[in-house]
Amino acid sequence: MRAMVLEAPGRGLVALELPDPRPGPGQVLIEVAACGVCRTDLHVVDGDLPFPGHRVVPGHEVVGTVVSAGPGASRFRPGDRIGIPWLGWTCGECAFCRSGRENLCGRARFTGYHLDGGYASRMVADERFAFPIPAGFGDAEAAPLLCAGLIGYRSWKPVREARRLGIYGFGAAGHIVAQLARHAGQEVFAFTRRDGGPSVDLARRLGAAWVGTSAEPPPEPLDAAILFAPAGELVPAALRAVERGGTVVCAGIHMTDIPAFPYSLLWGERSVRSVANLTRADGDEFLDLAARIPVRTEVTTLPLERASEALQALRSGQRAGAAVLVP
Repeated sequence: MRAMVLEAPGRGLVALELPDPRPGPGQVLIEVAACGVCRTDLHVVDGDLPFPGHRVVPGHEVVGTVVSAGPGASRFRPGDRIGIPWLGWTCGECAFCRSGRENLCGRARFTGYHLDGGYASRMVADERFAFPIPAGFGDAEAAPLLCAGLIGYRSWKPVREARRLGIYGFGAAGHIVAQLARHAGQEVFAFTRRDGGPSVDLARRLGAAWVGTSAEPPPEPLDAAILFAPAGELVPAALRAVERGGTVVCAGIHMTDIPAFPYSLLWGERSVRSVANLTRADGDEFLDLAARIPVRTEVTTLPLERASEALQALRSGQRAGAAVLVP
């Protein structure tokens, strides 16, 4: 099979021909049709996340068809179209797993990080952590739903009652959450890296009530804000933007250090919280909702061999929506 491989952090991806993986107990072998390019992939490649100590095939927004099943795997049949997300395995035994919080399992293993992911023509996955893909989505259009959508949904759930919602970082996750928010009747205030460009145009097309740069205050106080941009300096900025009682949700797996800020920004029962990973329940809820709305993803497709180019475009904020690799 063909794969784009990270052999050490900071060294970039290399194209390799590898043996086809064989599904083990409870696993399925998947022919990859599309794999979204996520900011977490960038954190893995750039070394922002601790290197797992072995060769990595990134990619955790995977859509493909089942080729075969390993011993004991019976949930899917050959030809079924499924999606593989970031959460690839949990222990099922710890207090977090037993209380419906498997996203916090201390032994969890993640696709495209601990487990080989979808920057390849084939991969294997634990069938328990896969999702059937709703029929209304094409392969490339469905791929960003598997992380940008799922993490976006988990970040949005605590603030879905907010009337005015700020979204800092209007990329793959931001443009999906904007659609969830508009469907729920929320006003969306989009904060972008630049004053102008494709992300600004996309935010306006998706019905944002206001679009500005992250350095600008919104025209009226927000009830809540979600930070998808991994910039710690945006936390105080978001606290300044939210009204008393408001919530700031930090959605990324990695963020630069949050600078010191006066207690007065937090006072007034404002809160800051993080969101970590996802649960399978999140996936079931979100994919059902996304199909009903329906969510429409803005995607740019690229051949697998151009994965490094896609990551660089994400790093520099050059592209609106999501990039998707098509093996």
